[in-house]
Amino acid sequence: MKLPNALILAAAMLASGVLPARSEPMEVDGITEPFLDVTLGLADAGIIRTQFFKEGDPVKKGDVILELDKKLEALEVARRKAVMDQNRMVLDSTRELSRTTRSVSKEDLAKAQAEYNVAAAEYDIAVQQLADRRLVAPFSGAITEVLLKPGAAVAPYQPLVRLVDTARCYFVGHVDGVAASRLRLDESVKIRITGGREVAGKICFISPVVDPASGLARVKAIFDNPGGKIRPGLAATMTVE
Repeated sequence: MKLPNALILAAAMLASGVLPARSEPMEVDGITEPFLDVTLGLADAGIIRTQFFKEGDPVKKGDVILELDKKLEALEVARRKAVMDQNRMVLDSTRELSRTTRSVSKEDLAKAQAEYNVAAAEYDIAVQQLADRRLVAPFSGAITEVLLKPGAAVAPYQPLVRLVDTARCYFVGHVDGVAASRLRLDESVKIRITGGREVAGKICFISPVVDPASGLARVKAIFDNPGGKIRPGLAATMTVE
């Protein structure tokens, strides 16, 4: 396959260690994207009982967004705790007898310890299963979509909520393969958003490969977006001095 001349020139310059000088500012067209954009789900099946946030609401990391029915899991936690507490009492009594009367064999003491350890582990499992009935925000951001409402049945790993973090955003664009060799990581850039707003950013990613069909390399710059004033998805132009 014959490579574009731009690719051949870029490869030769990189191999020689000679980078072309930038005689004038470089402008790259692209689009803005949120720093994080994920669709959340749960590993368990169930019925949505409570929704604590609605679309458009901000959430903090650790907030419970919605919760499945959990009555059986809560009862299991209470049962496992009662078993664990009982085994702890038996273990404590066995230890005290072993210390004061020497009438308890090592085997009996080891058995009491093992039974308590198993009960404690089963209690921890029950607590985790109860916690897994809640959909918790993995980072601070804003809810852009709630796919199911209270009363709906949920399958394991079914998409439930879309959460985005717009406190920081990316500019994503594509540059000519030769021009990409003139860019540097952490290089300061200006990003002009559709509508006239301009922000400062830094290059955070330069693709190590060039698309052989187009001769272009992907580049990303990150910029702060306090208050979410810039809505990701808008077209933008990045200027590199």
